[in-house]
Amino acid sequence: MTEAATWVLADPRAGTAAQALGIAERLGVPFRAVPLEWGRLAALPWPWPSLAGLAPGARARMAPPWPRLVISAGRRAAPVALWLGRRGARTVHCMRPGFGAARFGLLVVGRHDSPRPAPNLMPILGATHRMAPARLAEARVEWAPLGALPGPRVALLVGGQVRGEALDMATARCLVPALLRRFPQATILATTSRRTGTGASAAIAASLAGTPHRLYRWGDAGPNPYAGFLAWADAIVVTGDSVSMLSEACAAGVPVLVAGTGGGRHAALAESLYAAGLACPLTGTDMPTAPAPLDESGRVAARIRELGFV
Repeated sequence: MTEAATWVLADPRAGTAAQALGIAERLGVPFRAVPLEWGRLAALPWPWPSLAGLAPGARARMAPPWPRLVISAGRRAAPVALWLGRRGARTVHCMRPGFGAARFGLLVVGRHDSPRPAPNLMPILGATHRMAPARLAEARVEWAPLGALPGPRVALLVGGQVRGEALDMATARCLVPALLRRFPQATILATTSRRTGTGASAAIAASLAGTPHRLYRWGDAGPNPYAGFLAWADAIVVTGDSVSMLSEACAAGVPVLVAGTGGGRHAALAESLYAAGLACPLTGTDMPTAPAPLDESGRVAARIRELGFV
């Protein structure tokens, strides 16, 4: 395949883009990441293949030579992918597309979203992502000083409300004490996300005082140690409000403990991880053994090769 034969439609939201990029990186072929920028029409539920939701600059990037394979993720990217499909591309889409599900060559949807069975559907556990075995191996080298910290090293991955303003303060104040009840001698490798919020991040920082730790807050200067925390953790505690972080945590092959899930699809994902032996509730009493790393990105890439898309 030529360098432009595979395109990845990269949504501006990092977590959404990572689902498509994570698959492409496992295919072992060159690909072109095409940044998407949305215009004011992107919010409309386009019922046909269209570029109408794209901003003018992103629309200009849709030019021949056309790809043989397009990998996309998210509802807004679906009409763009299908527009390219009309120009001969095979289409692989992650997440529910909102319309036209039967038109995709392969539709990759988390079981927690209860997708309807279909010939082109590939249900997966959690979401695809970029924390592949090779990436985690690289991170162990890149962040080797973390390995000198006293064990057990417990990563604390903190998200926040998907559509709310921030992580609620009560949860923020309880996370570190709950972790220390499970791991009294832990060195905590804590990281917050864009959705955590400054107040909740400050509360977490305050609760870490007096405990051996490393803290990286969203927006801090310097390289982000997230992959290093995953690679060097002996166990991981993750808030249950992020499908991406839950999925990435389970790729590390260490015990994963989930702090709260709310309801809906996040609770459904957590329950499916518990049933698979990949995680357990932070508030429980059981300690999961180290499971085999969850590698759904690799499994999807293998399916794409089986279908002859690359």
